[in-house]
Amino acid sequence: MLNVRNLKAGYIRGAPVLKGLDLDVARGDCIALMGRNGMGKTTFVKALMGVLPQISGSIKFLDQEIVGLPSYQISNAGIAYVPQGREIFPDFTVEQNLAMGQIGKPKWRNDPVDFVYEYFPILAERRKQLGGTMSGGQQQQLAIARALVGRPDLLLLDEPSEGIQPSIVQEIAAILRRIVEQEQLTVIVVEQNLDLVRRLAHHVRFIENGVIKSGVAVDEINKDPTLIGRYLSV
Repeated sequence: MLNVRNLKAGYIRGAPVLKGLDLDVARGDCIALMGRNGMGKTTFVKALMGVLPQISGSIKFLDQEIVGLPSYQISNAGIAYVPQGREIFPDFTVEQNLAMGQIGKPKWRNDPVDFVYEYFPILAERRKQLGGTMSGGQQQQLAIARALVGRPDLLLLDEPSEGIQPSIVQEIAAILRRIVEQEQLTVIVVEQNLDLVRRLAHHVRFIENGVIKSGVAVDEINKDPTLIGRYLSV
């Protein structure tokens, strides 16, 4: 589904943050990106969304080259992004936030939003509530649901557990895993929370200095949790 080759990307000033990154992701897979701060994890998902000023290399999504495309075309092609910090519309209701997730999408991606209420029942209960009055965990569920209403093929999540209590993190991980399995959704999640990674992801890839250095199946981490420390200390 996603094939990345020799990806170099960065910001207006300074050297590229990504320095020739390669990655392949199959349909229905869930990949967690881990690494120390400043290694390029968030830069990578931003590069996939076409929001960086400097980018070269190749990103093929569903056999289409997307390097150089504007972000709205990448979104319409089937990639959704939930940034760090959620970025919901605090003065909009849950319903209005979800409606924003459908703006500009092709008609075939504009299904009724009822299916996200099935996965996130708390949003159905609070559909008339303003987003800004909800808890952090509920806002994160809203941000994910808003990304899903456009029926993406690939969902990008940046630190979805940030600022959320552990029990809600576990709930969100369980919901996402169910969506991955039932909807054949593909997910790339940038995350440092090992509990969420172990509950959600199939594989972990480790970014070091702008390239992917190694990887491991989550099943192996579940057998030996010390593997994470070994990889991150390399």
